Amino acid sequence: MCGILGLLLADEDDHVNQMLFDGLTVLQHRGQDAAGIVTSERGRLHLRKNNGLVKDVFHTHHMMDLRGNVGLGHVRYPTAGSSSCAEAQPLYTNFPHGICVAHNGNLTNAEELAGHCRENLGRHINTDSDSEVLLNIFADSLIKRESKEGADCDMVETIFAAVETVMKQCKGGYAGMYLINGIALVGFRDPHGIRPIVMGTRESSKVKASNGKNSTDYAFASESVAIDTLGFELVRDLEPSEAIIVTFDGKVHTRRCLPAEQI
Repeated sequence: MCGILGLLLADEDDHVNQMLFDGLTVLQHRGQDAAGIVTSERGRLHLRKNNGLVKDVFHTHHMMDLRGNVGLGHVRYPTAGSSSCAEAQPLYTNFPHGICVAHNGNLTNAEELAGHCRENLGRHINTDSDSEVLLNIFADSLIKRESKEGADCDMVETIFAAVETVMKQCKGGYAGMYLINGIALVGFRDPHGIRPIVMGTRESSKVKASNGKNSTDYAFASESVAIDTLGFELVRDLEPSEAIIVTFDGKVHTRRCLPAEQI
């Protein structure tokens, strides 16, 4: 059992670091082995993770470096892999775009998929963490569709297609989030709905809606306690096989990525 948290704030000059720290603190009961935060600041990613409790992993100088209005947080209870700090999340791959994942759950075919990534996709799997498999399957699908579509690529449809590929190939119970740098925050839940993930919103205190400008802040979390603590209003649980994409300009897209007969 792990705790996951994702935030996207409407104000590009605002910072999610303290909110992620506070949210992870109230999710600490879900994992005490390691903690991590990644933030996105105008195209630059900032990452801090290590073994230990939230209060011990993030000191003042770390928090000052975690700038940006979009971010992911994770507290880890190791159910797969080892207790190495290399397996602390969020995990990151630079291609394409710079993608991070924060994940809760287990893949029952992780070893098979890790071999598939190495042998067939040419992607390096550096740990025994099944989260790294989720990251690389998604990244590979994303870049292949982008390359195929070229200039006509619809990024939202491409993301949904990549999540669909993940859900078709990755067996088990899982929920998680992808941060695609400069593009979107994506929440997703496995086709059986085994692992929890909820979504919340609030109106930005710093941005007013005008001329189509986004004024809503968005949050995803393992439990509603984090949503409540951070002053968001709980919207709902994600459905089994559902993905919710919140683009960096605040547009929300939702879809169940597998048809009902395949769930």
